[in-house]
Amino acid sequence: MTAALLAPFTGLIDLVLPPRCPGCGVIVDGDDRFCANCFNELAFLGPPQCACCGVPLPHEADAAARCGACLAEPPAFARARAPLAYGGPARQVVLALKHGRRLPLARMMAMAMLRVAGALPDDALIVPVPSHRWRLWSRGFNQAAEIARQFSRISGRPLAVDALDRIKPTASTKGLTRQARRKNVVGAFRVARPELVRGRCVILIDDVMTTGATVSACAARLKRAGARQVEVLTYTHALREGQGNFAIR
Repeated sequence: MTAALLAPFTGLIDLVLPPRCPGCGVIVDGDDRFCANCFNELAFLGPPQCACCGVPLPHEADAAARCGACLAEPPAFARARAPLAYGGPARQVVLALKHGRRLPLARMMAMAMLRVAGALPDDALIVPVPSHRWRLWSRGFNQAAEIARQFSRISGRPLAVDALDRIKPTASTKGLTRQARRKNVVGAFRVARPELVRGRCVILIDDVMTTGATVSACAARLKRAGARQVEVLTYTHALREGQGNFAIR
């Protein structure tokens, strides 16, 4: 209804507040679009990639092939996908949402994530990675929940923002090793609404996946509470040195 009322004024709004590239801020010809320069700097992720965590593989491989890390220590989630590697304009989008409070970017991120999600199961339930209440008080919102709301709206699948709870504050994971990241999230999550996730395929939503320690800890809790399967969708995947060489531009 609001959109219909504002439709006659769209041209005037665009003239006063023209759409801008989410990466660099230059004026572009439509909402949710990167300028040509930023678009060319994006590293799109796709096959060949690990069937589980989604990292690029250095050679053509079977669709079921897994990377060494997932073979050595299988994560609790069944599959993780992200449309973009973390860095450049994609990184700017993540930071603009998380620290710049540019909440409309959540819709653009959700749309990109839906494109790599594949066919969603009929019993899919959208669940965001939760923030601790201290972080919510200081930031005012949970960026994963904002993306999840938009993803639910676009996909038509139900949303359960309160299914998971972060019961222990965790230190910043920047610079931590894979092992330290896993230790950092031990005991950090609980399933607050097990009746919602029991028997369902949970689509776990976050903005960035690095080692997968956080989403794997969440997935383990969800499966213990009875979730049939857990799949992970993030806007970006932070690749280790060397992995980015195989990202598709």
